[in-house]
Amino acid sequence: MKKNRAIVVLLCILLILAGVAYVDIFGVNSLGEGSASDIKLGLDLAGGVSITYQVVGEEEPSGTDMQDTIAKLQQRVENYSTEAIVYQEGADRINIEIPGVSDANAILQELGRPGTLYFIAETDSEGNANYTGQTVQLADGTLGTQYVLTKTIDELLADGSIKLEGTDVKDARGGTIQTNMGSEYAVDLTMTDEGAVKFADATRNAYSKGETLGIYYDGSIISAPRVEAVLTDGNAQITHMESYEAADKLASTIRIGGLKLELEELHSKVVGAQLGVDAIETSLLAAVIGLIIVALFMIAVYRLPGVASVIGLLSYVALVILLLNGFDMTLTLSGVAGIILSIGMAVDANVIIFARIREELAAGKTVRNAVKAGFDKALSAIIDGNITTLIAAVVLLFLGPGSVKGFAQTLALGIVLSMFTALVVTRLVLNAFYALGAKSEKLYGVAKERKTLNILPKKGIFFGISAAVIAAGFVVMGVYGANTGDALNFSLDFKGGTAVTVTFDHAMDLEEANTKVVPLIEEITGSAVQVQTVQESNEVIFKTDTLNVEQREELNQMFADNFGVAENSITSETISSTISDEMKSDTVIAVLVAIVCMLIYIRIRFSDIRFGISSIIALIHDVLVVLAFYAVARVSVSNTFVACMLTIVGYSINATIVIFDRIRENMRGTSDRDALREVVDRSITQTMSRSIFTSLTTFIMVAVLYVLGVTSIRDFALPLMVGIVCGTYSSVCLAGSLWYIFRIKFAPKKAKK
Repeated sequence: MKKNRAIVVLLCILLILAGVAYVDIFGVNSLGEGSASDIKLGLDLAGGVSITYQVVGEEEPSGTDMQDTIAKLQQRVENYSTEAIVYQEGADRINIEIPGVSDANAILQELGRPGTLYFIAETDSEGNANYTGQTVQLADGTLGTQYVLTKTIDELLADGSIKLEGTDVKDARGGTIQTNMGSEYAVDLTMTDEGAVKFADATRNAYSKGETLGIYYDGSIISAPRVEAVLTDGNAQITHMESYEAADKLASTIRIGGLKLELEELHSKVVGAQLGVDAIETSLLAAVIGLIIVALFMIAVYRLPGVASVIGLLSYVALVILLLNGFDMTLTLSGVAGIILSIGMAVDANVIIFARIREELAAGKTVRNAVKAGFDKALSAIIDGNITTLIAAVVLLFLGPGSVKGFAQTLALGIVLSMFTALVVTRLVLNAFYALGAKSEKLYGVAKERKTLNILPKKGIFFGISAAVIAAGFVVMGVYGANTGDALNFSLDFKGGTAVTVTFDHAMDLEEANTKVVPLIEEITGSAVQVQTVQESNEVIFKTDTLNVEQREELNQMFADNFGVAENSITSETISSTISDEMKSDTVIAVLVAIVCMLIYIRIRFSDIRFGISSIIALIHDVLVVLAFYAVARVSVSNTFVACMLTIVGYSINATIVIFDRIRENMRGTSDRDALREVVDRSITQTMSRSIFTSLTTFIMVAVLYVLGVTSIRDFALPLMVGIVCGTYSSVCLAGSLWYIFRIKFAPKKAKK
């Protein structure tokens, strides 16, 4: 790179960085759109709309029907946000909380009255019309057909004109299909076994008359497709939809109308953040302080390359903020976890590159050739480490439940950006520095010869320590499980509890509620309390462990004595967990699929399944150790628990792959047992600086978050710090030894001559 070009490259990078930073801070217009303050935040950080539905009917619904309805509603409301949650309140109520929105009426209008879907014949048995259509101008200005019922639903039910109900529909999906005329938008319907029989009869009747089959939902006919064949296999398509959005909306409406229970709105309100403004401010402050410390560390350790990495890291942060807005992502505490992990990986890529540059300089290469070789030789480790984690993120994005998808989105975004900034931005900056005259080895540092560590000879000690820690965790969980019924300190998110809504004599903000009210509640309940304020109201919702009658009475008296609240201004309802059994099973399935996919990738890239198996064992080890920490320290197991564990999984696999990549490089042509032992220990020694420095920088980010964060954030940061330390330990002390054992015990077959 010539000097003039180097100046242009540096100026372009700095100007682009300044431009992106400006948009991040001020936005693209006077309204601040596109800025960091415009990023959608989840319920835990910013609040949203809370809607409570009541089951229609006098009989109390069964638990099975309630759970089925909740599961289907969860799928429906995730269209608004992947972080939306649905849970049971009392015996016959369902509560929906949707973050990032404030117009409850708009949500209610779109959701309608869940569980009121019917398929209606166009005419009755005597040939009288059940509904008529008329051409009208739609809201978007186009012409469309509006259908009007000529009878009441009760009359239609009585004369048999209602052919199917929503519960007869098993699934409905909007999409694109291929026809002789090209592609078009359609809705695919799948009926239940019973529904298939009814649908065959309905389509036979309509087809013989050349009629339509009206789909009724929440007071009106929403679609009346013409029946063009008798459909007997329980599958159908509604074609000629005007757009993908229209097809997807109709499919979503059919799904929500197919709930087993019919629901009606009881009340709706806009609730405040669960963690409050302080959580956001302290998290931002922690991020800034952490980045400053990491930047100073990188410059102090790696000198001029450290300066280049800081420019790359700042570019990474600026682009993450910009694209969170660009992709309309909702940021929650789980999403923060994904960003923290990807920041660590962004630093990690630079550390791997710079360590390689120093090794090449120690081997006698010129600075120019060392920089080129450093990037080239680090490429495989960076790609393999990031791709394995990216595979996990993509699988979780498609198969995981809503709360996990938020984590997966930010993690996937962060991984892609971290590779770009390390391999493109940092490289351009470093080459520009060289072209401008920074050619002295002293500016880059030269690797020193280090004595090879004896890790393998001590593998028995390391295995024993790990086994003892994991066993202790299971023992503690067993003891707590026997004494309290809960092996871990499960929060409301996992086991449900009681929601107490209190109307005070003034509007109370979150800080006042946490400082003045929560300690008094904790004295009575002995459990942690979640707080939500209700906007434009004096109501505050306190969620705690399930309360008995005596505790409820004591709470009522406390509110009366300390805040002058009358008993009729206090309501208490039992609430279910926000993390349902289906969400748990979906998460487990997604993680297992991700592990299998990572194994396949590692097998293809390393041509040795032993590397993959060893990586997964090290990964499981880290999860079990952190689980033991949760048990012993009694850290609250909340909705951030899943994000914490997934962060550790991503961090662990990345750290292990870097070491395995060096083993693969060093073992070429080596098969002797003693030689392999030397290869493993030498590879671990050569990557030790990377293991320590990457862990240290990531640990710093999380540690600052722990020191400055509120209680909920500390409950998330503390086990994450343990996981970072554990991930480093397993990568250095266990993974290589495991591979060596598998390699010796199950040696590859020698090719026949």
